[in-house]
Amino acid sequence: MSIDKFRLRILGFSGIVGALMLFAGDMLFYYDSAGTNLKLNMANASDYRIMANGILALLSTWFYLIGTGQVFYAFLPSSKTARNIVAVSFVFILIGYGIVHSAYIAIAATAKVALQNQLDIETATALASNVNHTIRLLIYPLFALLSFVFIRQVWKKKTFYPRWIILFFPLLPFLFKGLISKSLSGGIWIVISGGYLNLMLVVFFTASTIALWNCNPGQDKNCSGNIIN
Repeated sequence: MSIDKFRLRILGFSGIVGALMLFAGDMLFYYDSAGTNLKLNMANASDYRIMANGILALLSTWFYLIGTGQVFYAFLPSSKTARNIVAVSFVFILIGYGIVHSAYIAIAATAKVALQNQLDIETATALASNVNHTIRLLIYPLFALLSFVFIRQVWKKKTFYPRWIILFFPLLPFLFKGLISKSLSGGIWIVISGGYLNLMLVVFFTASTIALWNCNPGQDKNCSGNIIN
């Protein structure tokens, strides 16, 4: 496998774009200057905002999947097993991101109907929320496996990544999500908490792109694009 510096950077930018697009979708669902009740904010969202989220879920997933190519490249020095675990886990998790985001459309639409008909929003959205939660539970074991293999391989210097990339891998911000959310309030709480999972990937793909920015595939022995084992 070979790739040039420009394409390697484009892969990283694709991941960043995917994360920013889905973050924008989060804000279309959640952001309302009038309050911080996320389900009520979704109930007040316009039909256009809800429909736009469906489109963003699809487009952002495509960009996310393109971005995983950069991670796959960075793991070329790893064993075939480790490389495939990381690549497949990333792909499955990011597909899950798109599906979970799409599932929120059902929550938003149900909340909107409940508000219009003066029904209890929590009761009306319970089924859609449970489906969303169940999908998330299926993703967590993959995330645990990915985290173990990714961190272990990077720490052992079996990838093209420097060790500092571990600080920007999604595991740490995921573990501190509750603590960070509790320290925020008002509009900034909506922005950070509402878009937290996608902001984690904005940070990761940005760090990944910076880490590999000066790689010269096929020329730099530390970033050779022709290593497959």
